[in-house]
Amino acid sequence: MAKASDDRDGLRRCRDCGEWKAFDQFCVSSKRPGGRGSYCKLCFNERSKASYARRVRAEFGREVRGGRVVPEGHKHCPACDAVEPFDAFPRNRADTSGCATYCKPCHNTKTKETKERLYGGNREYHLRRRYGVGEKEFQELLAEQGGVCAICGGADPQHLDHDHRTGWVRGILCFNCNGGLGQFRDSPTRLARAITYLRGTTWQRALIHPGVYQMCSPTRGRPPSRRF
Repeated sequence: MAKASDDRDGLRRCRDCGEWKAFDQFCVSSKRPGGRGSYCKLCFNERSKASYARRVRAEFGREVRGGRVVPEGHKHCPACDAVEPFDAFPRNRADTSGCATYCKPCHNTKTKETKERLYGGNREYHLRRRYGVGEKEFQELLAEQGGVCAICGGADPQHLDHDHRTGWVRGILCFNCNGGLGQFRDSPTRLARAITYLRGTTWQRALIHPGVYQMCSPTRGRPPSRRF
């Protein structure tokens, strides 16, 4: 039982440091008057660390490293054992510091190792995560297209095209065709208008005799200005 001298006027004396402190400076304990323990939070933490160190020493035969002093605005990276400023770490809103556990170089290294271990590489991870298919399915679809871009027929296309509303994979395109669809927002109406626009503003080659062609001027537009 606690001695009466341990409490007075809403204060409690810590049994370790001997200081009188307010009840809210002590750890919660249902067995003590006021619902607070006999040791202040600072002393309780030190006791917990010492107890943990004794258990580790007894069970595993090794010593626990002491706490690391980290300057304000800095964080310790457990991978490279360096203390770096916050801007050297990736952002992570789930952490109280707002930063990820590892510094940027270590974070990238560990992310790469994880992708290699779980997916066999970054490309497989990217395909699985974004499109729901793997490299095997990619190569099968490319073979069905004859190994060329599904729009322009260019060789060695590398971009997997998908419907942004449904997520369904549509085909494999080259960089330019994939970017073109994106710029036109996958809209058949916009693409049709673009075709109409090009036909009305681009010089066309018209067949006037077998093997003879004539360039026809556009139906609208104006010639370029003279250069000086």
